Amino acid sequence: MAFLEVKNVKKSFGNTEVLKGIDFSLERGQVLSIIGSSGSGKTTLLRVINHLETADEGFATVGKDIVLDASVKKLSEKELREMRLKFGLVFQSFNLFPQYNVKKNLTLAAELRAKEALGKKASKEELAERYSEISDKADALLEKVGLTEKAESYPCELSGGQCQRVAIARALMLEPEILCFDEPTSALDPELTGEVLKVIKSLKSGEHTMIIVTHEMEFAKNVSDKIIFMSEGVIEEEGTPEEIFGNPKSEKLKSFLFKENF
Repeated sequence: MAFLEVKNVKKSFGNTEVLKGIDFSLERGQVLSIIGSSGSGKTTLLRVINHLETADEGFATVGKDIVLDASVKKLSEKELREMRLKFGLVFQSFNLFPQYNVKKNLTLAAELRAKEALGKKASKEELAERYSEISDKADALLEKVGLTEKAESYPCELSGGQCQRVAIARALMLEPEILCFDEPTSALDPELTGEVLKVIKSLKSGEHTMIIVTHEMEFAKNVSDKIIFMSEGVIEEEGTPEEIFGNPKSEKLKSFLFKENF
């Protein structure tokens, strides 16, 4: 059984069908890139499996846990939060908290989660010990993304590439089972794109399972174990990078790659 299973996911906005029955699977530690033209449904798919949009139909599991069941129309906030914690999502536009410095952007959610888990009867010493562990973890992640010296800086003092690297570190803080990226370089100047892609590529290992919506074809080719090409709300073609880029079968995929000069 695959680590991630997505079955028959559908989503409409009014009379517009955006997702028309999406099925795919992913093994633990694999990297999946989703490519396709604007409006093909890539971002909506990512938002649906992260419970930022509500699916009309469909089912998904991570390991043995159900993470999406569209037949259940109403979930409590606690249930939604538990399902969302399976995923870490890095947005196009960073979504950092401007009022907090870099390190606080990393530690805030983890501290709130720890406080909730320990409960109201937790002693100051217990909270302090847990917060110290969270602080150490944040330091390690900032080192991993090359931003140790920016821990006390605020988002307004960072470049776009640095903000996106902070966003990646923040997503890793809660140890998601699947790390998702929604066009992580689309808001960046070309000279900053490389530093972000380098960090994402450094995460490729059996430790991190990743889904990347991207328009960077060369990057997708080099980092992915599997690629999905979406068109008009369906998966038009899927396969290995060699199959997708070296031997495309769909005329739509051939046309897309031609337009991308790939």
